[in-house]
Formats: sequence, structure tokens, C-alpha cells
Amino acid sequence: MKQRLIRIAIAALAGLAAATASAQGSPGPGASPQPASGPAASRSAEDVLPPDIFYRLLVGDIALQRGEPAIAARAYLEAARASANPALARRATEIALATRQRPAIEQAARLWQELDPTAERPGQIIAAVASGNMSRLQDETPESELRARLERFLADAAVSGAGVGEPFLQINRVFGHQTDKSAVFRLVVDLAKPYPGSAEAQFAIALAGLNTGLTDPGVATAAMEAADRALTLKPDWDRAVLLKAELLGKSSASRAIAYIETALAKAPQSRALKIALAQHLVEQKRFAEARTLYRSVLASDPSQRELQFGAAVLSVQMKDWDAAETDLQALQRAGYGEAGQVEFYLAQVAEDRGNLDQAIARYRDVPEGERAWLAQLRIAVVTGKQGKRDEARRFLAELPAVTIEQRVQVRQTEAQLYRDANDHAKALAILDQGLAELPESTDLVYDRAMVLEKLDRIDDAEKALRRLVEMKPDDAHALNALGYTLVDRTRRIDEGFQLIEKAHRLAPSDPFILDSMGWALYRLGRLDEAEQYLARAFAERPDPEIAAHWGEVLWAKGQQQKAKDIWQSQLKSTPDHPLLLETVRRHSR
Repeated sequence: MKQRLIRIAIAALAGLAAATASAQGSPGPGASPQPASGPAASRSAEDVLPPDIFYRLLVGDIALQRGEPAIAARAYLEAARASANPALARRATEIALATRQRPAIEQAARLWQELDPTAERPGQIIAAVASGNMSRLQDETPESELRARLERFLADAAVSGAGVGEPFLQINRVFGHQTDKSAVFRLVVDLAKPYPGSAEAQFAIALAGLNTGLTDPGVATAAMEAADRALTLKPDWDRAVLLKAELLGKSSASRAIAYIETALAKAPQSRALKIALAQHLVEQKRFAEARTLYRSVLASDPSQRELQFGAAVLSVQMKDWDAAETDLQALQRAGYGEAGQVEFYLAQVAEDRGNLDQAIARYRDVPEGERAWLAQLRIAVVTGKQGKRDEARRFLAELPAVTIEQRVQVRQTEAQLYRDANDHAKALAILDQGLAELPESTDLVYDRAMVLEKLDRIDDAEKALRRLVEMKPDDAHALNALGYTLVDRTRRIDEGFQLIEKAHRLAPSDPFILDSMGWALYRLGRLDEAEQYLARAFAERPDPEIAAHWGEVLWAKGQQQKAKDIWQSQLKSTPDHPLLLETVRRHSR
């Protein structure tokens, strides 16, 4: 396990504790930590630290939880400067090391050296940065010692009266930026062993297990057992109930929904349970039921604008335009959301209703910001829907596309004008022109491959996708796109399956890659395995194409009624999906 993982955890969990102890008259940086006792031990950090310093530490803590160590390092550095606190300067340096950004590391280390001239470590760091040999900075302290520090911190919290509950609730957030989730899980399990009576420690184990993706059956079992232990210790703890539902949902969406419904029957006024149930229902495209739950919470607290926005989005999905307009206009009057968020949705509603002139007017009203650029692109698309493709192209040509990304998006939108009109040859010409200007754009390469596939130029589509894989050799979606094309449109199913397997190893929970795995296994005649992958893909994302594939496998296995049920359930929400419609018609003859 990387030592940085534990180092950052110590910095995050101990930051406020160190600052508070220093404010109370703690021993110097080299002294051994002592358990807190007496009246000072029960006081909060806000009672001891000046508000501005406490605020900076809070910003740093939140940044660490979100996996943003650069922001956290700056916040701790500002707090250390303002307080002249060497303990905080040390924390800032430890966090800055995780950013691998030399200026931040050097600034923090110099401040630490200035505030604590007796400390050797800052001088070592400054010298390493100056020499450019930063690789050894993480190796100064043995991993066993770093782990021991974290264990001591938890032990001190246990005897101080503060308890280990809050540190265990935060610990997975601290590790959020770590890529080795299995290592995090093992560490959390070890740290929790001395605290079997702490519901929060068990919760931390279960959450760390969930964060691994549960691809290891042993981890999945351990996580579920930990969630059950947490609920045994705190039976009415909503957070633990919701975590168990997430664990159940990884294998069965219906079990997760049933579990939350049972919990909600015991606590019918629980907002958390209602919102969580609504989210699970949304994932299953049970939009009407989810919207009812959102409205139930809104009835008791109309100030929850985010739920009103959620209801509006669900109304859009349900094509209930009147309800969507009513909610979105109320949100617009209330000034809800980020710049242009509500206005963009109102424009989308007008576009989906076929009120194209109104849609253009609303897109023009989207205020400046990221959505304003997207709104300009939509104006071109809507103009194309009106049959004015030449006008739409002139509009796109006049847009101030400054960045390479914006230039790519303009070309993609221009090609989309003709893809929408089924003029794939014209779309291909535009994409070829775009690639002549921007030959390294993977987005344009991918779009070109998809257009070639529509033109039945499978050999050329394959070449384009192979180029994409060369450009992004470890990109799961590039590998999946090539593999799926070989499986679906050629006889080289084994070769395609190998590519999809590689993509699956890189992104084991991606529903579209799971769908490709299932479809490849179906084409190889391995129906039982195919059904398992497709059922899991559909549980992760109830998509019409996945539904078409899953039903195809069920039909081949003799389960025609179940296949029909799946297809019909998807046709209710996506009645015009071409692959789903073709599949249903073929099996209705």
C-alpha cells in the first residue's frame, strides 16, 4: 500500500485536533501525544481556534474528503501562516507532498522550517525539491510507523471522550482520491478491529467494501456482514440502512428497493429513506413512483428546491411537459440552481415539445457560462430540425470557438445536423474535414467510426476504431467500441470478445461494457453466462439496447414471456428506440 495513503489520512483526521491542541498549549512537534483530559477535552475546535483559522481548516478538510489535496494544502498553509502554528505547517507540508507540485511543497516546508527551526524533515524536503529528486520524499517514514500514527490517533480519540465515531465516518472520504480501493478496504478493516462495539467502525468497513465495486465475493460478503453489525448496534440508523441498500443494489435492484420500502414502512416520515427510495426507482426508470416520493417530501418542506428540480427532470423523462414547465418556471422565479441550469431545461422542454421557435428563443436566454456555449450548439441543432441546415452551419461557423474542445464540438454538431437527417455521407464528409484540422481528436475519430458503421463500411469503421485504440490504448470505452463492432458486425467474435474482456478488466462495473460482455457470450453460444452479464448490466442501467439484448438471450433460452415483459417495460419509456423496436418486431412475426 502506498505510504501516501496513510499520510494524508493522518493529516486530514488529525488536522483540527493538532490545531486545537496547540491552541490549548500542547507540547512541541517532537513530543509524544497525550490523551486529552479535563474540561478542555470536551470543547470543540470552534471554541478554541479563531474563526478565520477554523474556517481555513474546515475548507482543507472538505477538500481532502473530495480528493482535492492541492486545495487542502493551500488551506492548511494559510491557516499555518495566520496562526504561526508549526503543527499546521507540518500538516500542510504532508498534504502538499501528495500533490507532487513543487511550489506548494517548498512553500509549506519553508514555513514549517521557519516556525520550527529544530525540525530536520523540512530541510530534507527543501533539498529534495531543489535537486529535483522528489521520488524519495515519500520514503522517509516507514509504512508501519505511518500506520501506527493513525492507530494512535484513533486510540487517543477513544480515551479522550470524543470517541472514534466521527473519525470512522470521515475516513473513507479522506481516502476518496486513492485508486487502490482494495488497499483502503484492508486498511479500514485493520483499523476497525480494536473497536467491535463501534457502529461507525462497522459502517466504515461496509462503505470501504462498497467503494471497491464488490467484484471480489469475499469483500462483498465482509461488507454486508459489517453493515448488518452496524445495524445491530444502531438499529434505526438511516445511514446504515441506506448503505445496506446500496450493497444489496449491486446484485439486485429489486432487493434494494424492497429493503428500503420495508424500512420506510417502519419510519414513514423519514425524508432520507424517501429520497433514497426515489433514487433507486429512478435508476430502474420507475419515474412516476419516484416523482411521487419527491412531491411527498416537498409537501412537508416546500423549501427543498432540489427535490422540485428532481421532480421537474423526471417530468421531462416522462414527457409530462406541463408538469415540467410548471416546476421549472417556479424554480426560475426562485433563482434556483447554477447559472443557466433551469433555463437550459426549459429550452429542452420546448424543443422536445416541437416548439422549435420557442426553443431557440429560450436557448438564447441562457445566461453566460458553460451552459451558454452548449445552448449555442443546441440553437444550431434546432435550426437543423427546422430543415435549415445551411443556416445552421453558417451559425456554427460564426461561433467564437476558442479552445480545441469547442472547435471539436462545433464539428460534431455540424455532423449531427446530417446524422439527424440520415444523411450519413454528408456527416462523414464533415467529420473528415474536422479530422484534417484536428487529427488528434479522439471524439471525432469515434464519431467517424459510428458514421462509417451506419454506412455499412464495417472495414473502415474497424480501422477508425483501431486508430482510436492506438490513441487511447488503456481506454475501456475505446476497447469496448472496437470489440463490440467485431462481435456484432463481423464473424471475428473471439477477437472481439478478447477486447471486451480487457475493457471489462479496466472498468468492471460499467453497464455498457457488461452489455457487450453479455452480447459477445450470446454470440458465442454461452447463454447462461450471457444472461448473468446482461441482467447485471440492466440492473445497473435499464437501457433499451441492453433490454433488447437481454430479451434476445432469454428468448433463445425459451423464456419468451419474460423477454416480452422486459421489452414492453422499456417501450413505455422509450417507444421509438430503433434496435428495441426491430427486436420486438422480429420476434412478433
